[in-house]
Amino acid sequence: MMIAITMTCILAIMAWIGLLNHLAYGFNTRLTLLINKNITTIQIRRLFALLLTYMNFRFAGEKNLVDALPDQYLILSNHQSLLDIPLYMRFLDGTRLRYVAKAELGKNIPLVSLMLRSDRHCLLKRTGSPSELMKTLDVFSARVKKNNWIPVVFPEGTRSLDGNLGTFQAAGFRRILDKAPMPVALCALDGAWRISSLMGMATNMKNGFYRVKVLKIYPAPENKADQMHILEEGKALIQEQLREWRQIKG
Repeated sequence: MMIAITMTCILAIMAWIGLLNHLAYGFNTRLTLLINKNITTIQIRRLFALLLTYMNFRFAGEKNLVDALPDQYLILSNHQSLLDIPLYMRFLDGTRLRYVAKAELGKNIPLVSLMLRSDRHCLLKRTGSPSELMKTLDVFSARVKKNNWIPVVFPEGTRSLDGNLGTFQAAGFRRILDKAPMPVALCALDGAWRISSLMGMATNMKNGFYRVKVLKIYPAPENKADQMHILEEGKALIQEQLREWRQIKG
């Protein structure tokens, strides 16, 4: 019962903010951006606070390397759920994060789609030609440089349904770094795959964990070999971190 009440409250809050943002988007872009900022700072923290208070669902962000992060960097991370977006907004500077995501997320998802479009995240069409994809990434990279944003890349390309790592794709990661060279923060997260469905929320939300950690900070790669090394070593380090976390009980 508590799970149902808590989720109903969260959905009601999200629906109200989403409606307000949708109305603002129709006539005042600056107001939409202010609402987005409120969501990515205040509302995200309230969401995790509600989950902790009423469901003991714990956000466990390990801050060991956060203070060592440079002013601008690219986040390279595994991917388990749409909830990974608010996770990183809670963990790091939500106002500067910009995600590389599939174009479908920019449509028909309450609150999320409008934020992705209006905050100018990188939405890639899976059916587009390679040249179209590269052009989209190039335009996004230029915006990243101009606005001092922090791009977030999920090299698996899609979320993991069972928490296991998928194949890391190099194209988007390499293209952004070619056009906007910057250090790379390798991050690992775990927990969202257990609650990515309604059944998962009902059975795994209470007393659950959502963990995230910066594993390593790489200097800006200077060439393709450096980029591929980060991808290859990064996958191994994420895999080891997932193994370590899953040995922890409670």
